[in-house]
Amino acid sequence: MTIRSKPITLMAAGAVLGVTLTLGHGVVGARDTSGDVLPLEQLRTFSDVFARIKRNYVEDVSDEDLLEHAIRGMLSGLDPHSSYLNTEQFQELRIGTSGEFGGLGIEVGMEDGFVRVVSPIDDTPAARAGMQSGDLIIRLDDKPVKGLELNEAVKLMRGKPGSDIVLTVVREGEDRPLNITLTRAVIQVTSVRNRILDEGYGYVRVSHFQTKTPSDMIKAIEAMQTEGELKGMVLDLRNNPGGVLSAAVGISDAFLNDGLIVYTDGREDDSRLRYSASRGDILKGAPLVVLVNGGSASASEIVAGAMQDHGRGVVMGSKTFGKGSVQTIQNLPNGGAVKLTTARYYTPSGRSIQAQGIEPDIVTGNLQVAQREDSGIEPITESSLSGHLSNGSDSETAVETDEDQTTAINLAEDDYQLNEALNLLKGLTILSKG
Repeated sequence: MTIRSKPITLMAAGAVLGVTLTLGHGVVGARDTSGDVLPLEQLRTFSDVFARIKRNYVEDVSDEDLLEHAIRGMLSGLDPHSSYLNTEQFQELRIGTSGEFGGLGIEVGMEDGFVRVVSPIDDTPAARAGMQSGDLIIRLDDKPVKGLELNEAVKLMRGKPGSDIVLTVVREGEDRPLNITLTRAVIQVTSVRNRILDEGYGYVRVSHFQTKTPSDMIKAIEAMQTEGELKGMVLDLRNNPGGVLSAAVGISDAFLNDGLIVYTDGREDDSRLRYSASRGDILKGAPLVVLVNGGSASASEIVAGAMQDHGRGVVMGSKTFGKGSVQTIQNLPNGGAVKLTTARYYTPSGRSIQAQGIEPDIVTGNLQVAQREDSGIEPITESSLSGHLSNGSDSETAVETDEDQTTAINLAEDDYQLNEALNLLKGLTILSKG
């Protein structure tokens, strides 16, 4: 399939309740099929099944509905991230870009007929209610999720700001489903937040990769630098579900002087792209720690992989989600669109992220002040999703500045991983002086 005319945008997986990651404007062009042979036997079978449904199904079904179901099945059978969007769903995606509607603030995907939470988004109803990466939503108010399409579930979760919805959630380590009440709100995500953790040590939280995220992050770092030299910095990408590829490149570029950041590889020439660093290191070589966890996906993994491969930063936390595939939104003549997986991401050293993730240099448990025993259940990752895209190798292994500086030290004390990152930064600073 060839992409023509308008540019396309590379995007991460899932639907977002409260923010949409990207919106492309590619147009599907004709492909020379002169060398292809039509699968006549399979087409005869399709025609036969179509006719049997029209003739024998218990209720009358329109041709349009049957063909749309066929298209949906064709795409959903490829991998968890490819899908068909009819005109109404495509419009919903456009509305989501503005963030001006009542939502919950969670990145979600479909798995085995249920809605799986990829990650809650900072400062949204979902995050405040305690939704967690890996939660499986099985009921929306009194309506079972089983049997719904993802867009139908998303529409039910959206609604008038101030209205409540009860999510029934199955969570790893819990003996029974949880009923979590969330109050819908107008979702306006601030993708970059920053603060000083300790004298000379900065903290930047990136919750989502949007077009302006790199420039917002640079402004945040420069604001901290006006208060004094930064001896080191923590870049927090935990529970960041990804977003625009160019934002991941821009974030990585800010810390690298040169070299490859990421490349993509697919069947078409348009899907084979390479991105390299083009400007100096904003931290001027000061130590960098990148925090990740199982909710860090796609663009987050690109940044972590680039920092790791170049030895520019220490990656700390837990293994990332493993979403290393590229989706493009391609407009269709009927007003709908196709979201199609067209390539895989690779780190500078040639590692595929897909269904494998990024292994931290230093593994730390996701512990808080109140700790709970490990349930012993493996976390949900890309490789857990039914029908996930393979790794592509021979084997697959499973700016808005926060003005309240008084809470900065408490943040490090209450967040085990962040506290360990700060301690590591101080150690690296001492070593660098030696």
